[in-house]
Amino acid sequence: MTTASLKQEMVKETEPRAKKREIAIVVPAYNESTNLEQFRDAVHTVIKDLDQYNWKFVFVNDGSVDDTWAVVQQLATEDSRIQGVSLSRNFGKEIALTAGVEALDNIDAVILMDADLQHPPPLIEEMVAKWEEGFQVVATQRSAIEYSWFREWGSRAFYYLLNKFSEVKIQPKAADFRLLDREVLKVLRNFQERTRFFRGLVDWMGFKKTYIQFVAPARAGGESSFSLRALIDLAINSFTSFSLLPLRITGWLGLIVLAFGVGTLIFMVITGPVLHLTHYTALAYFVVFNTVLTGVVLAALGMMALYIGNIHTEVARRPLYIVDKRVGFNHE
Repeated sequence: MTTASLKQEMVKETEPRAKKREIAIVVPAYNESTNLEQFRDAVHTVIKDLDQYNWKFVFVNDGSVDDTWAVVQQLATEDSRIQGVSLSRNFGKEIALTAGVEALDNIDAVILMDADLQHPPPLIEEMVAKWEEGFQVVATQRSAIEYSWFREWGSRAFYYLLNKFSEVKIQPKAADFRLLDREVLKVLRNFQERTRFFRGLVDWMGFKKTYIQFVAPARAGGESSFSLRALIDLAINSFTSFSLLPLRITGWLGLIVLAFGVGTLIFMVITGPVLHLTHYTALAYFVVFNTVLTGVVLAALGMMALYIGNIHTEVARRPLYIVDKRVGFNHE
């Protein structure tokens, strides 16, 4: 080997190797013990061909009452890339997602996924490819959902009203299954509200975004913990966080009831004292007038209570969540 060649080889050896970009998969889990290993295996099948990146997992146990945390601990002992965060109680999926994201430092991108495999792992490769093209948010949208007619109607009404009357525009049938770039994560950590709609916050921020269509398969196992009540609570939180629609509806309702009451009173006056077609007692007039006022006041108080409740939650400044245990983190 010539002296020149030897020097070139020495230069190559001393040059620092390009650091691999790090991608974390954040998985909120509530009573998902039967699905976690299957989820881990399915994702590993995909990311083994994406070895140009460093991968890690963060499983967030959202106060499960089964042995979800025990499974997470076992997975962490089997794979150093797996980390776990256990919350002190069930805080809900929106908060669990936040806890998973905030547990990560110096990460280049995060992919949010459900543990039930209804977010197809094979899409990860396409999402990463879109990210490499320069998109900072790679979101997914279900092209088909097997809902009951009631839930399907409710979903359509929710997206229509939210997009019509709020400042944030959310794609119908969009999922929490999405990739977020480090710049998005940096801004996301600045949000302080306790009552949050995680997907709405991401969409509100903007950034360069694209969508990928997918068909959601059936759950891998277990039953969904996202009840009708949870859906209704999410819808209420979404509207009160991003829209003044409930207060506007109250105003419209008040005007409608007021107009109806005034019209009824005018009709009673014309057909009674003026035309003498019938006779109304003083109590009848009072009941109609009182009903109008009561309906308007109660409707207004009910809507205002939603906003006041959210204000109370924010002003109380309680911790957004409480971490009970961690596993797989270097500082533990």
